[in-house]
Amino acid sequence: MRSDVQHFKCEIKDGIATIALDRPERKNPLTFDSYAELRDWFRDLHYDDEVKAVVFTSNGGNFSSGGDVHDIIGPLTKMTMKQLLTFTRMTGDLVKSMQNCGKPIIAAVDGICAGAGAIIAMASDLRVATPEAKVAFLFNRVGLAGCDMGACAILPRLIGQGRAAELLYLGRAMSAEEGHAWGFFNSVVSADELDATAQKMAARIASGPNFANMMTKTMLAQEWSMGLDQAIEAEAQAQAICMQGQDFHRAYHAFVAKEKPVFEGD
Repeated sequence: MRSDVQHFKCEIKDGIATIALDRPERKNPLTFDSYAELRDWFRDLHYDDEVKAVVFTSNGGNFSSGGDVHDIIGPLTKMTMKQLLTFTRMTGDLVKSMQNCGKPIIAAVDGICAGAGAIIAMASDLRVATPEAKVAFLFNRVGLAGCDMGACAILPRLIGQGRAAELLYLGRAMSAEEGHAWGFFNSVVSADELDATAQKMAARIASGPNFANMMTKTMLAQEWSMGLDQAIEAEAQAQAICMQGQDFHRAYHAFVAKEKPVFEGD
């Protein structure tokens, strides 16, 4: 997997890719280039076996302030409808590539997490925050609809329809305490524990049955649009496939031998 990216930070070690936006002096806004490179990086990740889990972390005390006012918002006001649709489809493709990359993603959120930054945290599989984290889906505050990059589909599933509606209509910030109570954040830890907590979660995932984890992530995404009968059948097929894998056999033999299984993702 490529770590020589140009528009965000990326380090790959022990099966874990740690990435972060890299403009801390501006609270890590997204640009046209970072949007596109992140989209392409997550698309390629689907076909790479080196990375088992991803930590999307904060940088300089902030996760992301969203789309850059000067590099994105200003130019958008001068675009044609066709150009605008190209842009909004591209940003949506980032979420789709995160959902379809086959690897669990942990968002480690500190400080400002707004706009598209909030969407990235939302589109991750697990979220850890500091008490200083503030998540704002602030599209309404800039004259836009809250239905951006899948927010109206994903956010209600995480925190409930009424709470999602409140955040999307008002554009107000959700505190770390609210986010934890509402189920958006899995845990809240101190700032000096944030990265270690996220890395520990990622390491545990990376040491697990990675093919099976990919199946779990796939089913979590695909079953949104399924009825119960379809979902049960899809899970039956997915589990039967996993039962043919060597990790299932390793787990059985380790259990019989009273040992801890060592998974290899095949």
